[in-house]
Amino acid sequence: MTPRELPLRPPVDVALARVVPTLPTAPPGRRLAYEPKFDGHRLLIFRLEDAVRMQARSGRIVTRAFPDLAAAARPLPPGTVLDGEVVVWTGGRTDFAAVQKRAFAASESRAGRLARELPASYAAFDLLAIGTEDLRPLPYALRRARLMALLEPLGPPLQAVPMTTDPETATAWYEALPEIGVEGLVIKDLDQPYRPGRHWRKLRHSETRDAVVVGVVGPRLRPRALALVLPGDDAPVISAPLAPDVRAQLATALRDLPESQPPPAQLPTAPDRVGVEIAYRPIDPDLTVEVRQESTVRHAATTVIRLRTPD
Repeated sequence: MTPRELPLRPPVDVALARVVPTLPTAPPGRRLAYEPKFDGHRLLIFRLEDAVRMQARSGRIVTRAFPDLAAAARPLPPGTVLDGEVVVWTGGRTDFAAVQKRAFAASESRAGRLARELPASYAAFDLLAIGTEDLRPLPYALRRARLMALLEPLGPPLQAVPMTTDPETATAWYEALPEIGVEGLVIKDLDQPYRPGRHWRKLRHSETRDAVVVGVVGPRLRPRALALVLPGDDAPVISAPLAPDVRAQLATALRDLPESQPPPAQLPTAPDRVGVEIAYRPIDPDLTVEVRQESTVRHAATTVIRLRTPD
C-alpha cells in the first residue's frame, strides 16, 4: 500500500456532541444508538503504512505520550483510523487526572514510565477508515459493525465502547455507570455519516465536571485564574477569575508541586471566557478541580468551584 492509497492521514477534524437536558428517543422512522461517555482523553489512532500515529481532538500529534497504545495498535491493518477515548482505570474507576498526566508527558522517558505506572485503555467508538476505504460517508450502523469485527479478535487495551439501541437499557446505564466514573451518554443516529461538528448529542450526569489544572495566571501561589483541560479535549482554556476561597484551597496544593519557571517569552497562551489569549505559567497536571461551564450566544465561561482532593 502506498501513501497515496491511504484514505485518511492526520490531522482529521472530529465529530462532536452537543449537550441535551433529557434522554432523546428516536422519532418515527429513525434509529438511535446510546453509548457510555467515558471521562477520558479524545484520541484518533492512525495505522499508517509502517507506523502508528495518534491525534488529539485539537489535531495535536500525541503518539509519544501513549507508547503502550501505539504497540497495541500495530496489529491493525494499514489504513485503519479509529476514533475513541483514552481512559486510565484506578481502583475500578476512570481517572481523568491520570489520563491527563499521560497525555501531557513532557518527555519520552516520562511517557514510558507513566505507561508502566498508569496503563491506558482505549474505548473506540467509531471506525473512520480501513485499508483504502474511507468509511465516514457510511451510516453509523455499518461503521459500528465493521468496528466490532475489527476489534473483537484483538481484545484489550483496544476495545469498542458498549452500545445499545434500547432506551430502557440506556437509562439503566445512565443511572448505574457514574459509580465507575462514566460522565453520561452519547446519542447517535444509526443512519448518520461521520462528519465534523456537533451532530451527536450528550446527556451528562451533572452540570459540573472535573478539569485538570495545567497552568496558573498571575502569582504562582495566589493565581487570579487557572489554565484548565476539560474531559475529551486537550486544548487548555482560562477559567473565570477565582473566588477567594478557591485561591485559598489552591495555595497549599500549588506550593507542594515542583516549580516550573519558563522564560516569559516562552509562556503559552489559552483563550479566556471572551476569547482573549492569556499567558499562563505551566505546571505539572497533578491537580484536579470541579468546574461549572456556562454558555451564552457569544462566549462560554468555566468557573472553578473547588479543588478536588483524593478520597
